[in-house]
Amino acid sequence: MRKKIIAGNWKMNKVISEAEQFLNEVKTSIPSSDQVDSVVCAPFLSLPALVEQAKGTDVKIAAQNMHYEENGAFTGEVSPVMLQDLGVDYVVLGHSERREMFNETDESVNKKVKAAFDHNITPIVCVGETLTQRDANETKPHVEKQVKAALEGLSEQQVKETVIAYEPIWAIGTGKTASSEDANEVCAHIREVVKTTVSEDVANEVRIQYGGSVKPANVDELLAQSDIDGALVGGASLEPESFLKLVEAGKHE
Repeated sequence: MRKKIIAGNWKMNKVISEAEQFLNEVKTSIPSSDQVDSVVCAPFLSLPALVEQAKGTDVKIAAQNMHYEENGAFTGEVSPVMLQDLGVDYVVLGHSERREMFNETDESVNKKVKAAFDHNITPIVCVGETLTQRDANETKPHVEKQVKAALEGLSEQQVKETVIAYEPIWAIGTGKTASSEDANEVCAHIREVVKTTVSEDVANEVRIQYGGSVKPANVDELLAQSDIDGALVGGASLEPESFLKLVEAGKHE
């Protein structure tokens, strides 16, 4: 049985004091990590404070991005060495907003995934299609291409440890959510891609999240699906009470 993973992606929200207050409110109520993995994906500035505050708790901390180079003339970037030194557990890579607004490519995402593993950080790799692609029945081929590119060159163990987040771009921050059946169909396809490109054993272990307007009202139905192993949540993860409800749902499945 794959353990559920609920990750709250704050995006560009919360100053450091707000981040600290949030974690202070949730950390004693988070279920045991034996039951569900609870992850907070915060802006870079808040990471040091959150990592320190999360010590001894069942909350894991994630960065929302990173460069694949260890150091160098990359003004404004943050390296995997820096994140490893901070002690973050996860890093979100290839989010559609990074791909669309900041010109990230399948190739750069793959480099970042490899760099994350080189520095003992677990990647949460985002894939997903636009509404135009979905209407043209291109969802599965597009997502398959993204998954294969992201995982290229990884060992079987690294693929097992990778978290894949399926986020249909048309459902992110729009209030629209793929039906649980539609979301599960794509997540099952992702698992099949891992099976055919890596192995059935790896496919059975890799965890696949759904993201896209997930909230307490629909998370139970999504997590009840056969191939959805968690959620990558945006707006609904910003309030402590809402985040705790999402994590609690992951525990019960």
